[in-house]
Amino acid sequence: MRRLSKISVVAVVALIALTGCGNKTDNKNDKTGSTANADVCKTAKGNGPKVGLAYDVGGRGDQSFNDSAYAGLKKAVGDLKATCVEGEATDGEAESARESRLKDMADAGMNPIIGVGFAYSDAVNAVAPNYPDISFGVIDGFDPDQTANKNVAYLGFAENEGSYLVGVAAALKSKAGHIGFVGGVHNDLIKKFEAGYVAGAKATKPDIKVDVKYIQESDLKGFGDPAGGQEAATAEFDNGADVVYHASGASGSGVFDAAVSAGDGKWAIGVDSDQYLTASDAQKPHILTSMLKRVDVATYDMIKSVADGSPLTSYQTYDLKKDGVGYAKSGGFVDDIASKIDEAATKIKSGEIKVPDKP
Repeated sequence: MRRLSKISVVAVVALIALTGCGNKTDNKNDKTGSTANADVCKTAKGNGPKVGLAYDVGGRGDQSFNDSAYAGLKKAVGDLKATCVEGEATDGEAESARESRLKDMADAGMNPIIGVGFAYSDAVNAVAPNYPDISFGVIDGFDPDQTANKNVAYLGFAENEGSYLVGVAAALKSKAGHIGFVGGVHNDLIKKFEAGYVAGAKATKPDIKVDVKYIQESDLKGFGDPAGGQEAATAEFDNGADVVYHASGASGSGVFDAAVSAGDGKWAIGVDSDQYLTASDAQKPHILTSMLKRVDVATYDMIKSVADGSPLTSYQTYDLKKDGVGYAKSGGFVDDIASKIDEAATKIKSGEIKVPDKP
């Protein structure tokens, strides 16, 4: 048998280790009952792009942000004959851990490599220059050092625009004239969700009251704390709100539980993916809608750009015009007000409505 070079050995070991991450996530998904529990990376055998997908905290099975990225990956496997490996971040991990995860994927020959979440921005900017022939993408990414790496795409979204739409829905459905917002971490990204939501609600009912709470000030654990989400939302329901929108990743399951406990007539609004589809039977009657942040679209576009030989680079913004954000209709709870929400969307697309990105 031909001897492997040192680099080849490292790549093979890295590939095995990363595939193991997928196995771990599978087990978690089986427990949660997520529809994402079928591991496409185990069965993909195509000759298309070899994709490395590095998940944010919460991993595949979060029924939100990470699962949406996985949906884009699954589409690429089906449409583009892609193969893939996965990796997952852990709570409180060092920056070096994210860098190592990306290096392992690069050494295993993955291209493109996509980091799911802004927390990968520093790691990608550190690793990408060492692999100039590999394309990297970062969901919600930014270039902290303004180095303008030529092989990196920063895939951003107009979360404020999608949040405006569910703000309209919240105001129209609120009987109390009092709604709430729960953010996972008090940073500039999540404040975009808050800004759009409040703007949409106020434009619909100028005198509506909006409570705002954040689970964590800066700790990323705020995106993986269902108990914290439930506590924050319960406080808002107890204070008189009858609709609460969350932008808190996996913590959102706690927001849904709070709506269930608050009783009939109390609503929660999901985020990133259509969370009605993955909610429990008890939660479904309380999920009014979800703000769709089409991480799946951005993930698929990044993979397809590499397959087409014209990799995306620099800043890319997925807004309403690009179908990058929107709202869900599952459950039928917004069918009676959909025309008014769609009217707001049309005005945003035309520029008639300018949605703020800061509270």
